[in-house]
Amino acid sequence: MIVTLIVACEIAFWVLLAAGLALRYGARKPRLGAAVLLCEPVLELVLLAVTAVDLKNGAEPDWKHGLAAVYIGFTVGLGHSTIKWADARVAHRFAGGPPPVKPPKYGKARAVHEWKVAGRWTVAAATALALLQAAVWYVGGDGDVSSLRSWQRTMLLVIGINLVIAASYTVFPKRAPDPSA
Repeated sequence: MIVTLIVACEIAFWVLLAAGLALRYGARKPRLGAAVLLCEPVLELVLLAVTAVDLKNGAEPDWKHGLAAVYIGFTVGLGHSTIKWADARVAHRFAGGPPPVKPPKYGKARAVHEWKVAGRWTVAAATALALLQAAVWYVGGDGDVSSLRSWQRTMLLVIGINLVIAASYTVFPKRAPDPSA
């Protein structure tokens, strides 16, 4: 049931995103579109509540509960930027808005961009880590929490990879091509 709900939440995320943007730009109802977009967090609250109830009703914590925590974390950390990304593209394509801003390619500006991306991924993974830890504490010492711990290790790996990528752009900045060459 949890996996089905996660899939349903993911589909609903994209449906709400499309509906909100369609109302905002297609129907020229920006407030209604914004209201629909603000319904996105409700999906995560429903998923969190169902996961907690499932654990409370005696379900053994497994990879599905961990996946639910990871999904919620990634929505918290990356959901807003995903909506902004889609909004900029739809505004440009259908509402005469300015072209979407492309990330910088070189130097310090690129390093700053990569640190911002790493920050969003770190927020996502840290949120998942916190939810996973709450589940571990909730289950207590009596239950098998190895699958939850496995997800925690994966989230630490996600943080580490993103920090290494950002640091590499700081230590080894990509230089603009020489125009005289």
